[in-house]
Amino acid sequence: MHPITTETEPAHIPGRLSLRDAARRLVGMIRSPRATLLRAVDRPRSLDLAMLIVVVAATFSVGFLLTRVGRLAALDQAVRQLESLGATITDRRYAELRHLQVYRPLISAVTIIVGWPMMWMFAAFIFRAIGDRFHARVPGAGERRVTFAQSLTVVVHASSVLAVRAVVAAPVNYARESLGGSTSLGVLLPVFGETTFAARLFGAVDLFLVWWVVLIAMGLSILYRTRTLPIARWLLGAYAAGAAALALTQALRGGV
Repeated sequence: MHPITTETEPAHIPGRLSLRDAARRLVGMIRSPRATLLRAVDRPRSLDLAMLIVVVAATFSVGFLLTRVGRLAALDQAVRQLESLGATITDRRYAELRHLQVYRPLISAVTIIVGWPMMWMFAAFIFRAIGDRFHARVPGAGERRVTFAQSLTVVVHASSVLAVRAVVAAPVNYARESLGGSTSLGVLLPVFGETTFAARLFGAVDLFLVWWVVLIAMGLSILYRTRTLPIARWLLGAYAAGAAALALTQALRGGV
């Protein structure tokens, strides 16, 4: 097992960011995530991989929205969202929505390039705070210092699957002529009516986000030297609760 740095230290940032090394770690998170995480948290670094993830995700997401199918899918999504809130779509409102779709690729790019890193840092802070608190309550666990750089490294490396999701979702969305839900459980199991609670619940469960949660649990188990399964249960339970709440909200708004 690779040693894990426990004392407070700055993140390791090489003098020259290596795209090849970042790509190797991204692939490693798909093929052998535990071994990749063990090496990564030993010398925490995340900037190069974070840049690669946002570039890949933004390229495929924006690329789809720039196509005719993507523009129509985005417009249809905006209309359905307003209708679910009880709004009446007049010709004037439809024209306004159509005009706003010109900015949709830019909004998507900004969300990924700016929003994702901010969410990663927030998630790293939360996971570290919760991990330290629970670790301190374990009898005989001893004192252990996990750095923010290590926690951020785990979050960013786990997010490699989000780049894969963008690559998979773009052609699926194009084929379905729809935006969103292409990697949800509902796409694989379309056995319920679209307006039922079960269908909304399956649609709220993104398979790649479930994968992300499992990788986060694996990374935290490495940092705190504990088993992965108990952490995964807590995190997946929280995710399932969030998905159920979202499905219930959508069902109530839709009048189901």
